[in-house]
Amino acid sequence: MDFEPDSADEAFREEVRAFLKAELPEDLAVRGRAGFLSGHEEAMAWQKILAKKGWSVPHWPVEYGGPKWTARQRYIFDEECYLAGAPVTNIGGIGLVGPVIFTFGTPEQKERFLPGIRNGDTFWVQGFSEPNAGSDLASLRTTAVRDGDHYVINGQKIWTSHGKFGDWNFLLARTDPSAKKQAGISFFLLDIKTPGVTVRPIESLEGSHHLAEVFYDNVRVPVENLIGEENKGWNYTKFLLFNERAFYGAEAPALKRYLQKIKKIASMERAGDQPLINRPTFAARLAELEIEMTAIDMTVSRVIAHGLDERNGGAAVGSILKARGTELAQKLTDMLVETIGDYGAYYYPDTNDEPSLRNLPFTGPDYAPGLMAELIYRRAASIYGGANEVQRNIVSKTLFGF
Repeated sequence: MDFEPDSADEAFREEVRAFLKAELPEDLAVRGRAGFLSGHEEAMAWQKILAKKGWSVPHWPVEYGGPKWTARQRYIFDEECYLAGAPVTNIGGIGLVGPVIFTFGTPEQKERFLPGIRNGDTFWVQGFSEPNAGSDLASLRTTAVRDGDHYVINGQKIWTSHGKFGDWNFLLARTDPSAKKQAGISFFLLDIKTPGVTVRPIESLEGSHHLAEVFYDNVRVPVENLIGEENKGWNYTKFLLFNERAFYGAEAPALKRYLQKIKKIASMERAGDQPLINRPTFAARLAELEIEMTAIDMTVSRVIAHGLDERNGGAAVGSILKARGTELAQKLTDMLVETIGDYGAYYYPDTNDEPSLRNLPFTGPDYAPGLMAELIYRRAASIYGGANEVQRNIVSKTLFGF
């Protein structure tokens, strides 16, 4: 693998930076760089800006609106957006259900749903986890029973990211209760405003409401909203989860932003008569984390260059990246908070969630708000998307046969 910079890629990076400088609203960038979660309105506003440029679905094929970038260019784009503080767009639509629709959906489903995702008109949320079926997703108990030209869905989902903002919900339901766990599951697309759907936001530890539980009480879903074949939903789910873990699990661009912030803040914070970053113990610890980040970045680069096949770990690589990337994110956010000393122990609320706090003064450096919020949010990183213990089981079975 050639690690020398490619002139075309570097030119593309400059093009992306110029676009971000010109088009990314500063108020959105400030919140993103601080570490506060993107809100629904911010994500959709940014999605529409990207759509005008033709960059809203960078990982999609050209025939569905993708910009015909190489895998390396897509990675550069993600990296520069994170570093600039751009809002995270609707991953549920763009990164998860969108590829399922254009890979397994009918022509009518592609025509109906893909433009809204691409243009930032519809916000999609995932309905997978249940109270007793999280990492063991195949244990789900939500049911879908065929009734003429509809399916009737009953059950409950939980930990639905941005659930209270959802326009559409892609979910799994059991259509054959007599089948084995992974069999008998089907994949549905559901208008979340359908009668019988109840969304209840969940307040997270950091005070936000980006999660929700969703209840389905005799919800009627048209047959044409079934993806692929009945009882084959687990196949489409494996495809979706593989994409999630391989391309989003490591979150390497976010790791780079954390490292960049630590260096910047540690250069301003003082430890006696010198910058904190010059203290040998701090510098040694930072170097260890940078080595871990570089290893993850190189692994992602290897996947970009060679794809995922048996020669480089195959499907297990997605699980490896998810486990190592999320654990490193926790270490880096821990260090970010520690870097500002006593001020790091204070939680600065997101004023978008608490507008009444916008005019209150606070003592401390202007880079303090957002750090504790991100640390608290990242405590869940080793659980969401499939707990890291489960990811290690996948690695052991895939690579070592046990």
